[in-house]
Amino acid sequence: MPVLSVKSLSASYHRNKVLDGVDFQVRPGTMTGIVGPNGAGKSTLLKVMLNLHPRLAGEVSFFGSGYNQVKARIGYVPQRGSVDWDFPTDALDVVLMGLYGQIGWLKWPKQQHKEKAMQALDEMGMADYAKRQISQLSGGQQQRVFLARALAQEAELYFLDEPLAGVDAATERAIMQTLKTLKEKGKTVLVVHHDLQTVEDYFDHLLLLNRRVMAHGPTEEVFTKENIFKTYGGVLRWMGEKSG
Repeated sequence: MPVLSVKSLSASYHRNKVLDGVDFQVRPGTMTGIVGPNGAGKSTLLKVMLNLHPRLAGEVSFFGSGYNQVKARIGYVPQRGSVDWDFPTDALDVVLMGLYGQIGWLKWPKQQHKEKAMQALDEMGMADYAKRQISQLSGGQQQRVFLARALAQEAELYFLDEPLAGVDAATERAIMQTLKTLKEKGKTVLVVHHDLQTVEDYFDHLLLLNRRVMAHGPTEEVFTKENIFKTYGGVLRWMGEKSG
């Protein structure tokens, strides 16, 4: 059974259709890059699948069930720019927010929850910043904290929306190593990604999206000049070609 199945998914923003009949399935234990031009619907796809944005039509199932039935098995890291970083909380509390499903609403976290959160921060090299206000952290540090929150959930399926955007090289390496380790443990990872230069190094599967699925499958099969031109409208210079 696929861990994720999407059928005829459509959605719009302000009456503009940004997803149009999207169909694909994701197998367990894979790391899929979601790639396409600006405005292609990549972030919207994640939000619609996770019930964060309304859909016009279509079906989405996780592990054969609806999102609400299995949301504890799913981790999500939103775009850094969509988060209110001025909210008065520290890094440890941000990670603990990812454990509310285990803690229970309106209940105080127990020592075991704090230890799990600290372990996740430590894995991301952020244990020393546990009591630092989130607004005082750099962009790369903030991204590490949000990934630590997802790790603490111990999910089976992870969605990350542009986790490498605007981060330093060290943070990018740390994030990708963490995602690689998750995959090696049998977890499934989907990442909205923008850098075509690193696609082949980072992902074993690729979903090329421009309002609809242009191509999907193993990276070595999908990441071709023809598919990239089709996805980007032929305006993107193919890597390796010289101008002139």
